[in-house]
Amino acid sequence: MKLLIQRVSEASVTVESKTVASISKGVLILVGFDPLDSIEDINKLTKKLLSFKIFNDDRGRVGLSILEEKAEILIVPQVTLSVNTGKGNKPSFSQAAGPQKGLKLFNLFRDHIKDSYREAEAGIFGANMSVKLVNEGPITYWFES
Repeated sequence: MKLLIQRVSEASVTVESKTVASISKGVLILVGFDPLDSIEDINKLTKKLLSFKIFNDDRGRVGLSILEEKAEILIVPQVTLSVNTGKGNKPSFSQAAGPQKGLKLFNLFRDHIKDSYREAEAGIFGANMSVKLVNEGPITYWFES
């Protein structure tokens, strides 16, 4: 499981010219899954993600977590986080979870965020999405199980 987290002042996802999800101050989470990922990986990374210091405190230093800041969350499935780019000039999807497992894991991750913290906005798994964001800081973190 791979997460690319970006602190944003706003972010949105559009599918076929319709906005399907949007947030203001919070985090945009791009998520990709590997074939061996499990609910244990989701639990572990969700716990870390929610308590990881991403936002500025009252002294202007990165010292507040998503939980402490009560930040909004936008989750976007992105299979290309799990592709192999090591050989040649074409991505290999052999290291990414297949579509059925990827969808199952994406839904589990989204639901786990909701159960652990709050409702999360989300892109649509398998759709051709346009993602807009204003990255603040810029602050971007990479997590992997």
